Order: sequence, then C-alpha cells, then structure tokens
Amino acid sequence: MWLFVHEYWRGGVEIVILSALAYHGYLFLRATRGARILTGLLVLLLSLTIISDFLALEVITWLMGQLSVFLAIGLVIIFQPELRRMLAELGSQRLFSFNQTDDASLDRLIESMVELSHKRVGALFAIQQVIDLRQYGESGVEVDAKISSELLNTIFHPKTSLHDGGIIVDQGRITAAGCVFPVSQREVRDRAVGLRHRAAMGITEETDAIALIVSEETGALSLCYKGRLDHDLEPEVLRQRLDDILSGSKSDEEDEAHEAGAKPAAPVTADGKPRPQPQALWAQELQSLIRRHWKEKLLALVLAFFFWNMVKAKQDFIQQHGLKGATEL
Repeated sequence: MWLFVHEYWRGGVEIVILSALAYHGYLFLRATRGARILTGLLVLLLSLTIISDFLALEVITWLMGQLSVFLAIGLVIIFQPELRRMLAELGSQRLFSFNQTDDASLDRLIESMVELSHKRVGALFAIQQVIDLRQYGESGVEVDAKISSELLNTIFHPKTSLHDGGIIVDQGRITAAGCVFPVSQREVRDRAVGLRHRAAMGITEETDAIALIVSEETGALSLCYKGRLDHDLEPEVLRQRLDDILSGSKSDEEDEAHEAGAKPAAPVTADGKPRPQPQALWAQELQSLIRRHWKEKLLALVLAFFFWNMVKAKQDFIQQHGLKGATEL
C-alpha cells in the first residue's frame, strides 16, 4: 500500500489539479455564450482521440497532433471575452472564492421584500452563487450599491423604467437591475404562477442562482431554486430556506421530498425525542463543499483521470520507443 502511494502520489496530485481546473472552468463557462461551442469541440476531440487510439489510426493521430497548435490559437480567439473576464476575476481573487451573501444583506433583502409585499409591488431577485450571471446583467442596467429598502422601492416602483426586470445580487450588493431572465417552458398548472415566477424558474434552471419573488397580485413571497418553486412563504420560513440552501445543508433527497410535499423525518432517540446533532463548523463547510455540484465534480474527476491516463500512456510509449531506437543504433 505504501509502495503504491509512494510511486503514484504525483499522479494523484496531477489528477486533482486537472479536475479542479476542469471543474472551475466548466462553472465559469457554463453560463456564457461560448459554452455550446466548447462542449461540441470537446466531444469531437474526445471521440476522435478514443477512436484513433482504439483502432490505431496513425493518420488521424498525426493530424490531431499537427492541428493542436492551431486549435489552441482558435480557442483563444473564440473565448477571448471569457478569458479576459476569467483573468480579471482571478486578479480580484473571486474565481476560487466562495460566493456568499452576508447575513445582514439577506436580512435587509427579506425586510425589503416584506415592505414591497405590503404595498403589492412585484419584485424579482436572483442571488448569484458560483455560476456567473453577468450575461443576464448585461441585458439590464449595471448597478453597484448596497441593498436597502429605499433603493428597492425606487427600482420596483411601477412608474420607473426598471420595475419590469429582475435584480441580480452578488456578495450582498446589487450589481444589475432591469435584467431579462430566461422564461421556463415547463408546464405549470397553478394559475398564480405568472411571468415573473416563470422567469425565476428559468434563471434557476439554467444556473445555480436562488430566485426570490414578490407577487404583484397577492403580495405572496416565493423562493425558486433548481427550477423548484416554493410559493406563499412566511418571511421566517423564507429566511430559513435561504440559509439551508446557502449553507448546503439540504441534500438531494430532502429537496425531492420537499418537491413532493413531504417533510423529511427528523432523527429521534429511542424514547422518541429529537436527537441533537452538534456539528463542528469545519465539518459543515466540508459537507457543503462536497454536496455542492457533486455531479459536476465527479465528472471533472473522471475526465481528468481519463486525460491523465491517456497522456501518461503516450509518454510511456514514446519513452520506450525512443529507448528501443537508441538500443538498435
């Protein structure tokens, strides 16, 4: 066991680094216009690589090796805006940071929603998490301001030009207003779900954002996450639901049970009393890190292992071939 670890620990470190780069690159490019182009190119290159290696197609392998330089230059040209933004965010230390909204900003946001609800003023918010919402912010007006009830009441006032769009909240600040969000095409039978709620469902289906809605007709507060809409929530329940999502304490099974209308059973002791679950802060952070986008992380790890194994096999082949040629000479 120790011999295996001593021999292959460098390979493990390389796989972890490659998977981290693939994961963060995917999250960064997922909501951009060039995501489909990158996906198509990766599928094409992986397919050609697997086929050429499996069938030993030397001409295809040679062509891919010769065109790799031109392909790299082409990717830089195609993704020039995304690369510039990635380098800018890397310089501002935001690319690998956790995008969290502080509690005080969330409290002000909930209080502002309650005030808008009492006035029967419709509102739509999108809280950014990992996936960048800048492409949706470009459809509105750029704003850089703290969350306040006065500002939100002004923006969503029916006589202003920005009241029809949504607001993007990033790290406790309003970054854009009057934004156009994609509308979900899912069939919803509830007649209380209007265009504002469908826009909230659409933005949460395409990104990992959290959408908050204030109904103009009823004043009801709603939350949408991963395309699932929680309608007519009390402010305390809405705040608790926000904390659960941002902390990552909600598992996929609990989300499915919540969507089906069932409440997850709380753990109990032998005498039927609720069992206390003290948990250290570092354990909660680790649990949230593992659960958040676990499918994307697993896919990035598999792709990194496949790529590392392919490159390692080619290097071993070239090394053995070169040693054989030197021996014959």
